[in-house]
Amino acid sequence: MIGLVPPTVNVSQEVARRFLVLRHLLAPPRSLPAESESVMRVMERLGSLQFDPIDVAGRNHDLVLLARIAGYRRDWTEDLLYRERRLYESYNKGLSILPMAELPWYRITWDRNLARHSETTFDEHNPLVAELLSRIRENGPLSSTDVEARASIDWYWRPTNQVRAILEALAEAGILGIRRREGNRRVYDLAERLFPGELLADRRPGDEQRRHRLLSRFRAHGLLGTAGQAELWLGTAPGRETPPTNGSTPAIPSRATYRAQLIEAGALLPVTVDGIRGDRFVVAEDVELLAQAEREVGASAPPGGQQPGVAFLATLDPVVWDRDLQRRLFAFDYIWEVYEPAAKRRYGYYVLPVLFGDRFVGRIELRADRRADLLRVVGLLWEAGFDPLANPGFADAFAEAVAAHCAFAGVRRVVLPGSANLRPIARALNGFTIPA
Repeated sequence: MIGLVPPTVNVSQEVARRFLVLRHLLAPPRSLPAESESVMRVMERLGSLQFDPIDVAGRNHDLVLLARIAGYRRDWTEDLLYRERRLYESYNKGLSILPMAELPWYRITWDRNLARHSETTFDEHNPLVAELLSRIRENGPLSSTDVEARASIDWYWRPTNQVRAILEALAEAGILGIRRREGNRRVYDLAERLFPGELLADRRPGDEQRRHRLLSRFRAHGLLGTAGQAELWLGTAPGRETPPTNGSTPAIPSRATYRAQLIEAGALLPVTVDGIRGDRFVVAEDVELLAQAEREVGASAPPGGQQPGVAFLATLDPVVWDRDLQRRLFAFDYIWEVYEPAAKRRYGYYVLPVLFGDRFVGRIELRADRRADLLRVVGLLWEAGFDPLANPGFADAFAEAVAAHCAFAGVRRVVLPGSANLRPIARALNGFTIPA
């Protein structure tokens, strides 16, 4: 039942910052128990994690989970994806990890890609499509390296082996799915062998799916507004209503229309933040966290009522999705420079934000060298005005975050840059036992 539009809540910037770390399970970091079920708890809170294959200090989704789960292990997520199949890979905001139970609300991407590839890729390469599907039906899962390479074709950003491209297109269209990954090599199988039949048969209207996908962005970040960089809204709904085409495809409402529907339904609550223009929105289930943030700030209590901790956040962690909000709310200008030419980088190739309590205090660049059994801190830069030596408890909290990263990477030694203000951190690290 559609309810009345809720009144707009106003909060201070301090409360907004506190709210974000609370609802992102970062108050304090690594507070969830060391078990695979904690991965599902993060998924229930955030709803979607971006999957990026770059593995310098850990893949993006692993770093998101490492910041929130004590003793996080990669194989927990691997099992949930490829053995238990409570999670699956598909496209939401880029390639993402999604709850299997929500598949009917995300299959609109499969349908779009099926229509697009059927008119182009599948028609142009029909013999290879038939061959690959026949092999999988008769012989089971396969990867692109299991089939003799064919001539490269133009594919997205660069020429690609035709076999690899067609397998990828079949997965984009929901005909195939990922049975498992071997490193970054994808092994494909028929969708009907991987996804529950009742979920595949559950066909939701396009409006319902687009509305759900839009809600997923607010759910993942926690305090999005109505604008921001285009990638925030990729794949949700158009910025303006799309008119019907050829008399057969109906008009697609705009994001503003779907957002208004979510507000009227009580799924989103409008919020204004002092000094920041425009409405922001929290999902309905986060209202109590907003109240908790108000109470903590009013009582001058630390985040979550516990000693502030340190987390090294993933480059695509949902909490740093909205770069403009980062600058205005946290005075932290974070740019992911992995695709920038080396000469144009200001901070480094794969630099992670450093969170301390509810403040962003620096940037760190890590390299896991498993052969040498060590974690290299190749770059570390504090924000202007932050002195790690002047903040009681910071050295121990930072050392704890480094030790957690070592345990995750499976290494036992740390190499820090030579700097006088890191000596207390080095001493604190000596107090941690990093498991073999």
